[in-house]
Amino acid sequence: MSLYRKHILVTRARHQTSELATQLEALGAIPILIPTIEIVPPASFNALDAALTCLRTYDWLVFTSANGVEAFHRRAQLHHLTQLPKKVAVVGPATLRAANAIGLTVDLVPPHYVAESLAAALVPEAEGKSFLLVRGADARDVLPEILRGAGAAITIAEAYRNQLPPDSIAAIGNLFASPANYPDGITFTSASTARNLFALLGAANLILPPGITLASIGPITTEALLDLGYPPTVEAAEPTIPALVESLSNHFARA
Repeated sequence: MSLYRKHILVTRARHQTSELATQLEALGAIPILIPTIEIVPPASFNALDAALTCLRTYDWLVFTSANGVEAFHRRAQLHHLTQLPKKVAVVGPATLRAANAIGLTVDLVPPHYVAESLAAALVPEAEGKSFLLVRGADARDVLPEILRGAGAAITIAEAYRNQLPPDSIAAIGNLFASPANYPDGITFTSASTARNLFALLGAANLILPPGITLASIGPITTEALLDLGYPPTVEAAEPTIPALVESLSNHFARA
């Protein structure tokens, strides 16, 4: 097993670490769980609350993350929502599972699990249609911009935002304080996990040591790492947890 006894830092939000950690452990790795993001409520629920009162008036309900689905569900329960949307689109399999788990039937999943592919798949549906996009506060604007350009009416409802977990500053500081503690690899499952790791290192007055394998889940996360000046060592073949683990395993098998 190429990951046997490899120490791998998992930077996902605390409530999402189990799937990745379990798959790493199955291959003999030792996961180090230090979240670099914490999912919290948005600055305001006004847009989402207003949309929930007239959900059936939208032609499409669109989710770009499982976090968005889960936050939408919590708010819908608070409002005792009973109506269902006409059609639902999600960005990828993790978001699909989250939507199915709350009882939504998903009508569209794009062939590639990024916003650009989701936008391309929805463009034929766009002209004259209304879309409710439930997303995080820091989401990219590529999806609404493309759909608006194709003639759609877009309502953006922020359902959550991410912030630095306060407890992680000390944990990151301890991990990178001595070469004896350095992980063999770091997994990044979103652009936010990448940016926030470096923010945590900065808060601890540290920089990322060279020689550590950096594993990106996909092109958007890779772009964030490149912007930070740290090109990833490997990128998953598709933006899913199994593909991320496979890319990491293959890398260490070749090393």
